[in-house]
Amino acid sequence: MTKSNTEFNLITERAALACYDYIGIGDKEAADEAAVSAMREVLNNTAINGEVVIGEGEIDEAPMLYIGEKVGSGGMEVDIAVDPIDGTRMVGLGQDNAVAVIVLAKKGTLLNAPDMYMEKLMVGKKGKGSVDINLDIKTNIINLAKQLNKDVQDIRVMTLSKPRHEKTIKEIQSTGAKVIAIPDGDVAGSVLVAMPDANVDMFYGIGGTPEGVISAAIIKVLDGDMQGRLIYRNEAKGASNENDKFTEIERKKLLVLGIDYNKTFQLEDLCSTEDVVISMTGITKGTLLDGVIYRNGYFETDTLLIKGRTGIIRKIKSQFLK
Repeated sequence: MTKSNTEFNLITERAALACYDYIGIGDKEAADEAAVSAMREVLNNTAINGEVVIGEGEIDEAPMLYIGEKVGSGGMEVDIAVDPIDGTRMVGLGQDNAVAVIVLAKKGTLLNAPDMYMEKLMVGKKGKGSVDINLDIKTNIINLAKQLNKDVQDIRVMTLSKPRHEKTIKEIQSTGAKVIAIPDGDVAGSVLVAMPDANVDMFYGIGGTPEGVISAAIIKVLDGDMQGRLIYRNEAKGASNENDKFTEIERKKLLVLGIDYNKTFQLEDLCSTEDVVISMTGITKGTLLDGVIYRNGYFETDTLLIKGRTGIIRKIKSQFLK
């Protein structure tokens, strides 16, 4: 698959371009709809026989490339994990680090799971084997520091700046470790923790399961480590009533897919191959990628393209007249 000459970067570039007019106007739903439509159109003209095994939309009640949707004009069979906008709220508010992202992998190698929440713990190559999502965050930071031969005070932990993480952020800071809290965008966080020149030692947070599977593919290719646990959406949002935690819809979906809610997912469970292509294009400017820019009559995009087994990581600047 990684030998294909298909320009997979065009899939996310077109999605990012479709969002340009919606940056900062406060209508994240319209931005999401535009990105989905653009991405679907390019996918359906791409030489693949693809199936969306995990897609975006149900949590945000947004238009989706839905789970089970078939896309492509014919060709190699691939699993697809997709997030047309990782950071819809950031697009609506004009904030940094919103990206369009897609993973295409050898058929049968990506976790097929409902669009719900996932607790995620990720480290880079040097941190492999030192963390366990079933341990508390303080213990994981201490163990990671030992493996990296760093002082705890020098460990940098990225997480999402959400009410559900307030307690965890205080626990991280109580160890002396440094917190990097971002409003959204845990996919970009997975790249930042796994890149060879990473300035982030650990990512922890509860976010979407589609983003979790996408992150797993990135971590897999870049030889890091990741674990995840599914979280019912009401539980993730802090529901105090036990009966409100476990939505019947999510339970039924898990039953149909044969997924154990209590399972701790290892990296191999989430993505079992390095034969993947990952394309990520900046929508708004960010730490990792520039956003879409319009100047002198053309648009410019900034894309990160990672090709699995070849080990190629490319930064691509593309220009579009329209």
